[in-house]
Amino acid sequence: MKRRIISLALIAVMSAVMLLACSSTDDEAASVSDAEKTEEAVPDTVQKANPKPVKVVLNEVAHSIFYAPMYVAIEEGYFKEEGIDLDVVTGFGADKTMTAVLSGEADIGFMGSEASIYTYNEGANDYVVNFAQLTQRAGNFLVAREEMESFKWEDLKGKNVLGGRKGVVHI
Repeated sequence: MKRRIISLALIAVMSAVMLLACSSTDDEAASVSDAEKTEEAVPDTVQKANPKPVKVVLNEVAHSIFYAPMYVAIEEGYFKEEGIDLDVVTGFGADKTMTAVLSGEADIGFMGSEASIYTYNEGANDYVVNFAQLTQRAGNFLVAREEMESFKWEDLKGKNVLGGRKGVVHI
């Protein structure tokens, strides 16, 4: 199960990297030298012998346990093995993460789809491609300072709950 989650996270990140790396303008495509064309024709086995790491900046909306598979993959060196020099930055909000992606400060943004929808609906000419439903559920969870043997949602009445964002919710 753990390997499957790590594999899915790797596939998502690598797919996004591939899609971002595939875009070019006509001028850029026309200026490709013969040497660069030859290099592209070299088999993967030869290229892996002399890898040139690709720098990728990933802006995550929040540093969360929900992204644990990605953190494990980073720590285990899976990205480096694939020639990816991954730099993870925390955006602290979908609006800031989207701004980082649109400005070119980040290559990939981990966030909900709402920021992509807002940007598109505002009529942006340069909007992002969104991978939807990479997960089945939100990564939110509830923890308590003390053990509660038989928890019921009614137990939260009259309590203060710290949310994922700034502030306290009084229930």
